[in-house]
Amino acid sequence: MRCVIYTRVSTEKNEQEISLVRQQEELAALAAQLGYELVHTFSDKHSGYDIDREGLLSLLESVKREGIEAVLIQDETRLGRGNARVAILHLLAKTNTTVITNHDSGPLQLNEMDTMLLEILSIVEEYQRKIHNAKIRRGMKRAVKQGYRPEKNLKNKGNSEGRERLDVPTEEIVSLRKKGLTFEEITGILKGLGHSISKATVHRRYKEYEEQQEG
Repeated sequence: MRCVIYTRVSTEKNEQEISLVRQQEELAALAAQLGYELVHTFSDKHSGYDIDREGLLSLLESVKREGIEAVLIQDETRLGRGNARVAILHLLAKTNTTVITNHDSGPLQLNEMDTMLLEILSIVEEYQRKIHNAKIRRGMKRAVKQGYRPEKNLKNKGNSEGRERLDVPTEEIVSLRKKGLTFEEITGILKGLGHSISKATVHRRYKEYEEQQEG
């Protein structure tokens, strides 16, 4: 397994610097003991209640992009404290990343409250996705009911997978907007038809169209 080490202290004091070095040495030894391949070491001198930590953000990016399978920490408080700790554990759980602690000499042992909170967060995210997809379907139904035919207007020519297109279909944005759809609904429909586009871009292109008409 490929792993990274994360260490943290809360202040810039000299004795805390020594603590960082000790954490790194002990965790490197733990990685070797467990037979893990150590890829990176990240560290912070920052409060555990704060999410905005350079080392932590780099760790999360590494986990997402490099397929890191485990994060080694001294104990659960090094990862974070309070709500920040739960949020970080949730993000790591979403990427199926194991959290190993030197304190437990193995996977982090969560208490019942932490387990319940993480389950609730997963359920909430799942329903958010369902609501988002339902809004896209509703928008598409409204557009089709009013005469919009996506198979004629957006064919994704040259792209058999129907994925990202570099061009922004301004005419379709205008057409859907005139049919009473919101910018959010238009964005959802265009994404569903293979366009990599944001709500802000949809809104900006429509405003450009209005300015051109006024001109």
